[in-house]
Amino acid sequence: MATVRMIDIAVNFTDGMFKGIYNGKQCHLPDIAAVLNRAWSAGVDRVIVTGGSLQESKEALAIAETDGRLFCTVGVHPTRCKEFEESGDPEKHFQALLTLAKEGIEKGKVVAIGECGLDYDRLHFCPAEIQKKYFEKQFELSYTTKLPMFLHMRAAAEDFCEIFERNKDRFSAGVVHSFTDSAEDRDKLLTFNNIYIGVNGCSLKTKDNLDVVKGIPVEKMMIETDSPYCEIKNTHAGISFVKSIWPSKKKEKYDQECIVKGRNEPCLVRQVLEVVAGCKGVSDIDQLSRTLYHNTCRVFFPQDLDSAADALLAGGHDSDEPTS
Repeated sequence: MATVRMIDIAVNFTDGMFKGIYNGKQCHLPDIAAVLNRAWSAGVDRVIVTGGSLQESKEALAIAETDGRLFCTVGVHPTRCKEFEESGDPEKHFQALLTLAKEGIEKGKVVAIGECGLDYDRLHFCPAEIQKKYFEKQFELSYTTKLPMFLHMRAAAEDFCEIFERNKDRFSAGVVHSFTDSAEDRDKLLTFNNIYIGVNGCSLKTKDNLDVVKGIPVEKMMIETDSPYCEIKNTHAGISFVKSIWPSKKKEKYDQECIVKGRNEPCLVRQVLEVVAGCKGVSDIDQLSRTLYHNTCRVFFPQDLDSAADALLAGGHDSDEPTS
């Protein structure tokens, strides 16, 4: 069997859990290097580190600079959009994001604007009107930098698609990541030619979720972990399709050779691939991974599209396999 190659489009490496901090308590040393070694061995060959605020985007860029296979986004998450106004000068805050994005582009590290969008499940963090205002504003970042968009949509499809329709000519492409909405909302997104849908463990919890994912054309899909969140749990409907497993230990008994129980990480994007294949009835997981890889390169790494496609078609990429 040809070795599967994957790109994890969403990893929150700025989260304290990757510094060994859980609920404010230091449980182990920072371990991104060990986490990445597991990912590379599993067949992941690129990771996109997500930025959700100006400060987090700066941290994401710094992390991305530590390895040639790491990339990042620059933007403000919908639940944090109050930071524009709390800064005291929203335009200055916007310009700081733009400057950071341009700096990251010059370094070959920033590949998308985001994470931006709308989240109506968590209006207690940021009111809808402020979310909408600064979601729309971030299309200016995409237009100016010519970067694609890394998007968040939660219980907000109608307003999201309305803003999208108004701005659809201001960006090249985008992915709505961590999709957990309905089949109807999925179909609304699929009416936009330049939009892809990102799937992770949160997309695969219930039978209804699996039915929604089944209806996403493979040519319009990407996979992710959104780690350290959104792991595939034993209670999830998709667990029956999981074949690849890694040894795990509780954080209190930390071992860098093991996954931390309850903390998702990039190597587990392999499990997402397996569940997508299972719920879609796809037997050729290599072909599925090639299509998803190609989709991701098309949006985030277009300069590598031909060489990536050629390499995938040639096969022969050696890697350590997880326990199956």
